[in-house]
Amino acid sequence: MAKKAGKTRVGAEGSGARAGRGAPSLGEALRLPPGKPVDLSAYDPRAKHGGPGAPDGKAAGLAATTLLAPRLAALQERLYAASTAGDRRRLLLVLQGMDTSGKGGTVKHVIGHFNPSGCRIRAFKAPTPEESAHPFLWRVTRALPVPGEIGIFDRSHYEDVLIARVRELVPREEVERRYEEIARFERSLAEDGVTLVKVFLHLSYEEQRARLLERLDNPDKHWKFSPGDIEDRTRWPAYQEAYELALERCSSPEAPWYVVPADRKWYRNWAVSRLLLEHLEALDPRYPPGDFDVAECRRRLLAT
Repeated sequence: MAKKAGKTRVGAEGSGARAGRGAPSLGEALRLPPGKPVDLSAYDPRAKHGGPGAPDGKAAGLAATTLLAPRLAALQERLYAASTAGDRRRLLLVLQGMDTSGKGGTVKHVIGHFNPSGCRIRAFKAPTPEESAHPFLWRVTRALPVPGEIGIFDRSHYEDVLIARVRELVPREEVERRYEEIARFERSLAEDGVTLVKVFLHLSYEEQRARLLERLDNPDKHWKFSPGDIEDRTRWPAYQEAYELALERCSSPEAPWYVVPADRKWYRNWAVSRLLLEHLEALDPRYPPGDFDVAECRRRLLAT
């Protein structure tokens, strides 16, 4: 797909080389400015903002992602521990992107960093009859993480302004109302202690074709392929427009969107892991102090 004329792509090759010289955090580099029009053709799906290593960086990126695991696991434990003393904070990672952009693969790699018992994962498919009988945010509310947990959404409430818009499943006026509902919903989550990390996995048209061909050429991956995937590719411009509108209308200081280049799988996994680390470090959860006499308990224990 040709990019729109007159636009310079965000994220030139080699941007990672500048990471150590006063560069902003990865979150600052990838975050969309709230309230401004979004043109996805201006963002390079193969960029490596702040990515480790050169010239390709894959080996260095894989190693760097592995090194993040102990820090993420320690912060997750502190977040859970803090909740036992009444801290209501929790984190919700929202993953959106075109088919083959790597939502499931990202979930798999993210979970590898954490204790699964402290994670709440939900992959949102087409609504069930029960879910369709309720307002569109009903099923999302039921899947939210509780205090101390890390929640991960593989697709989310944004499907109701993406697929619903492109396939005209509801009237356009309803889609417009949903943008406002989502913004209010996310604002209420932030006020209740939820840190939202909303990630758009930005995949190129060409890379999607290559990944779909891999599925067709490997019988073990046929279960992941649907002829409908080809039909959806004919709607690529409509989906890009729907994403641009959702990213613009539903980005706020409390719940910003991050555009993560997804053509390079290693970079995608490193970038999402790094974003989570930055947000958890900003939360800085602490182990709660004991509400008992440590010395007395130690004396009694040694006496047994």
